[in-house]
Amino acid sequence: MKKLKVNHKWAKKLIFKQWGGQKYSLFQALNREVRIAVLAVAYFLVAGTNEAVAQPERSEVRMEFDLDEIEVSAQRAPVTYSQVARIVSVIEKDQIDAAPVNSLQDLLEYALSVDIRQRGTHGVQADISVRGGSFDQTLILLNGINLSDPQTGHHNLNLPVSLKTIKRIEILEGPAARVYGPNAFSGAINIVTEPLGGDQFEIDLNYGDHNLQDIHVAANKQLGKLQNFLAFNQKSSDGYIDNTDFDGYNIFYHGLLNAEAGQFDLQAGFSSKAFGANSFYTPAYPNQFEETKTTFASLKLETGQKIRFTPALYWRRHQDRFELFRSDPASWYGGHNYHMTDVLGSSINSWFSTNLGKTAFGAEFRSENIWSNVLGEEMDEPIDVPGETDQQFTKSHSRTIVSYFAEHTFYLGRLTASGGAMANWISDLNFEWNIFPGLDLSYQLTDNWKAYGSFNKSLRMPTFTDLYYNGPTNQGNPDLKPEKSTTVEGGFKVDNRFLHIQTGYYHRVGEDLIDWVRESDEFLWETRNLTKIKSDGFEFVAAVDIPTLLGHRFFIRKINTNYSYNNLNKTQSDYLSNYALDNLKHKFVFSVDHQVWRKLQASWHFRFQDRNGTYAEFEDTQYVGEANYEAFWLTDLKVFWKTDKLQVSGSVSNLFDRRYVDLGNIQQPGRWISFGINYQIAMK
Repeated sequence: MKKLKVNHKWAKKLIFKQWGGQKYSLFQALNREVRIAVLAVAYFLVAGTNEAVAQPERSEVRMEFDLDEIEVSAQRAPVTYSQVARIVSVIEKDQIDAAPVNSLQDLLEYALSVDIRQRGTHGVQADISVRGGSFDQTLILLNGINLSDPQTGHHNLNLPVSLKTIKRIEILEGPAARVYGPNAFSGAINIVTEPLGGDQFEIDLNYGDHNLQDIHVAANKQLGKLQNFLAFNQKSSDGYIDNTDFDGYNIFYHGLLNAEAGQFDLQAGFSSKAFGANSFYTPAYPNQFEETKTTFASLKLETGQKIRFTPALYWRRHQDRFELFRSDPASWYGGHNYHMTDVLGSSINSWFSTNLGKTAFGAEFRSENIWSNVLGEEMDEPIDVPGETDQQFTKSHSRTIVSYFAEHTFYLGRLTASGGAMANWISDLNFEWNIFPGLDLSYQLTDNWKAYGSFNKSLRMPTFTDLYYNGPTNQGNPDLKPEKSTTVEGGFKVDNRFLHIQTGYYHRVGEDLIDWVRESDEFLWETRNLTKIKSDGFEFVAAVDIPTLLGHRFFIRKINTNYSYNNLNKTQSDYLSNYALDNLKHKFVFSVDHQVWRKLQASWHFRFQDRNGTYAEFEDTQYVGEANYEAFWLTDLKVFWKTDKLQVSGSVSNLFDRRYVDLGNIQQPGRWISFGINYQIAMK
């Protein structure tokens, strides 16, 4: 077996003078060298080994009740669910199929401590947060690859996958910097797709109120050792009120190749959305419009025997055109906003096992770049906006992020202890290094009861919008510092054949938190680092597998409930907060799946929300003062007839036609009925 020759000078600086010869290259536009200190790139180049490899271990989580052998990705090395000293929520394929929803955003409305605030329906645009954090503080991953947008968290869920493409969703509650890196501030959500073995074709058609049309086509194809999955989705609607129409599509490929070097994981996708943005960012101008495009690709390898290596490369581009006036612009209007972000990254994650436990280490390099006519610093020479006529980018900014990780997990009888840290360097911070440690502990009290506790620190960089956005009612701040937090949590887990319970308490202290604030109704919203905000929360989850408890003939199949409470305390009170102090205080979700008759089934979801904070109330586009959010109950229902290959369904969201707002003045949809059919064909 060949030995690897490693150049131990891999910590040297790499110098890039050009970037692919593209005329919109930031490196060319800035007309200077960009120096990047990065372990991850060089390590990736030497990590491809010729060693043969057994079938790789993969991070899998299933909400089953026999959890001992199930692996989760809550640490940097694989760990069984029963040993995790954190709360990890999982939504599996059967739950996705049964839920009365048509988008990922709607599905996440039911998840523990997850706050989804939708501006546009059916996945058009939504802000996501966990445990009372802001929409910029949750990291989004697709099959373990970071897809978070550096321009703004409003774009984090612009993903090239549809709901029908998703096999599983893993939600890690609380800070996860030492696992996933910067910006996993209050939580991380990993969306999992996975090619199936064999050949299969699937078509899913949905039609509903407001001329909703949703078409999903997907196919699995096995070509030797290569598993291929390809999916296409198109969705459109006339909108439930004026200027809420939308039209979008996405295409996604995921391939797995088992080779002598290891398992290669390739994914690529494209998403396009155009939509009426009624009052999205200010009710003063309700006739807004937006179009976004997302392009994404990644390549990952799992290899090694005694020491497991997982190097990865990824690229994400996001383009956005925002129109304050969809038609009939005001005389003072200077034109639309155009943005394009490029994120390029590479990472390496490694781990090995000894008698002392599992040791993991790795690094990530990430380059975040933006071109815009609004955000960034003035460019020496403007460049053309791709895909637009007679439009140019006049501003740009680039930053480099390097992170090193180390973690070790001990298994001492009934005690599991996992400790580690992330060391982080960001080019915007004058070459300063910051270290963010963490420690997780769990103890198996009995065969079914476990106590857990953890201590973790985390950070989030300001987005380009935080730094640079200036508008009629907003003013950015290029001198912002990163947010930092310290979180302590603890609780209990109960698992047996038919019952799963998790309950816990957390306390988070956030320093230099970034928010859009103003001192009175007359002042502009501007970004500031708040001095300190303390957050205290309680979480409870219970899931009962009724057939295991009462027998398979009982008509009720599953009962799930979760409740989360979050309370924020600030050290300053002389300002109005737009985001950081506007949080979901109480959230309660109860769902029950039951048999109606033979193969006919029903799934009910009941949700209660009570939100802190206020919003600017407008009447006929005129500001009239601040209004408190009102608590509300929502009921959703899906009835479906299902066989191994066919599912016919009818869904009703907001069954009792409740009128409510959950984000500013944006009126949410009333009752919305849709019908769908899903058919799967095995191909020879």
